[in-house]
Amino acid sequence: MTDTTLAPRTPVTLLGTGAMGTALARAWLAAGHPVTVWNRTPARAEALAAEGAAVAPSAAAAVAANRLVVVCLLDDASVGEALDGAALAGRDLVNLTTGTPGEGRARAAWAEAHGARFVDGGIMAVPPMIGVPESGGYVFYSGSRALFDEHRDTLAVPAGTRWVGSDPGFAALHDVALLSAMNGMFAGVLHAFALIRREDIAPKDFAPLLVDWLTAMAPAVHRTAEHLESGDYTQGVVSNLAMQAAGVPTFLRTAGEQQVSPELLTPYLELMRRRVEQGHGDEDGTGMIELLDLRGRS
Repeated sequence: MTDTTLAPRTPVTLLGTGAMGTALARAWLAAGHPVTVWNRTPARAEALAAEGAAVAPSAAAAVAANRLVVVCLLDDASVGEALDGAALAGRDLVNLTTGTPGEGRARAAWAEAHGARFVDGGIMAVPPMIGVPESGGYVFYSGSRALFDEHRDTLAVPAGTRWVGSDPGFAALHDVALLSAMNGMFAGVLHAFALIRREDIAPKDFAPLLVDWLTAMAPAVHRTAEHLESGDYTQGVVSNLAMQAAGVPTFLRTAGEQQVSPELLTPYLELMRRRVEQGHGDEDGTGMIELLDLRGRS
């Protein structure tokens, strides 16, 4: 006979049952993990209780319930408040609260001083993507590799896992870097739609053109990485910075004609102008990163 008995699932404590925390808890419950939850507002944990989660009366009690403790709260200050007074010695603390690299490093040192192993995480997903493998959502992790390796299967239940290093700040750094690029892209998208919205051009017809164009431009990211690795910003340049800067007046005149504010573009265009004036017109745009690096300024 074949033994179909499932191996025991790792119990999980989850602090925070907002939209993301609730999605995480439901994914673990659906996979058969015993889940203990706590939320500052107890009513927000009631739905999870009806689905099989144990609701702890306090954060300290929730931490005491299981060795693996996942935190998904508003900010780093909320993490400190929730864990104040909890017995962390021997616990494995996974912080999925959005924060900065510095906060991740400081929280790791704090956790270790309290006898806990620590991993920080950056969630690259929205709640509806959690527990849906085909959604493509994943989480960056950094900190204690031993903790990550031991709990990798459990952490992979809600979303894919991507290890980015032993520096506890790297998960947040990767998270914010990707989101920063996303915001820059969305700024350009909004400006593009603003230019055409008062004309007889249907946004739904313009959108596929925009998607195709951005998709075609995306591989340029690899060339930027190669330039940064080599330090040679002129290698393989097709459209140099001087040529790009020459087109800036057209961008601004068009915005003026369409009565659209150029404020989403002007910071980037200003960096371009400054880099060309410094004598780097034969480069592509990669060199503008030198103007952003505060540590490199005198």
